[in-house]
Amino acid sequence: MAKVALVTGGTRGIGRSITERLVKDGYKVAANYAGNAEAAGKCAAELGVKAYQWDVGDYDACAAGIAEIGKDLGPIDILVNNAGITRDATLHRMTRQQWDDVIRVDLTSAFNLCRLTIEGMRERNFGRIINISSINGQKGQIGQVNYSAAKAGLIGFTKALAQENAKKGITVNVICPGYIDTEMVQAVPEKVLEGIIATIPVGRLGKAEEIAGCVSFLAGSDAGFITGATLTANGGQYITG
Repeated sequence: MAKVALVTGGTRGIGRSITERLVKDGYKVAANYAGNAEAAGKCAAELGVKAYQWDVGDYDACAAGIAEIGKDLGPIDILVNNAGITRDATLHRMTRQQWDDVIRVDLTSAFNLCRLTIEGMRERNFGRIINISSINGQKGQIGQVNYSAAKAGLIGFTKALAQENAKKGITVNVICPGYIDTEMVQAVPEKVLEGIIATIPVGRLGKAEEIAGCVSFLAGSDAGFITGATLTANGGQYITG
């Protein structure tokens, strides 16, 4: 029987590529989205998945969404915490709302989704949790104190959760993408984008499909002995041991 995967923020950008890859891998995929119904509808129609709308930063909304997926597809075996937002500003100009919004969506969401699925995974002695962090959670970034804090938090969250659940057949890993060729990155002014690419040793932006490939590997049986790991995929822009 096909395993069930949930991809948050799974109808656009990197998330859509992850959804598409997991469908190809034979999983039953639920794609969560926040507000862009047009993109979600297009994704669902083209990939043959069902899209579920809810705010991942809202615990009760997550509980309702997971219950709906359970009725439609079954219990969640693979959880990809991909949803994220940015609200950029230097700290001395950052509002409390900008801080709270990013922490809630980019970090608290991982608690919400993991807390609501982890007991079922433990009961079934199987689970794959894959958190999508960022190069900026590893090295920091000017104007992104909130985002960098949230994405760095995901790395620590992953390491602790991995240790708690390793004996239950559950692996927990985190991927830190660099700059990926998505709509969000393409919206950056051309000269700024050229400057970013100049700092990437491989000389190009990453592809969303390449991040999806990392997820595919970590979700599969070949990665059963890998847990608590941080997988960097940034073209050599930031190299860490």
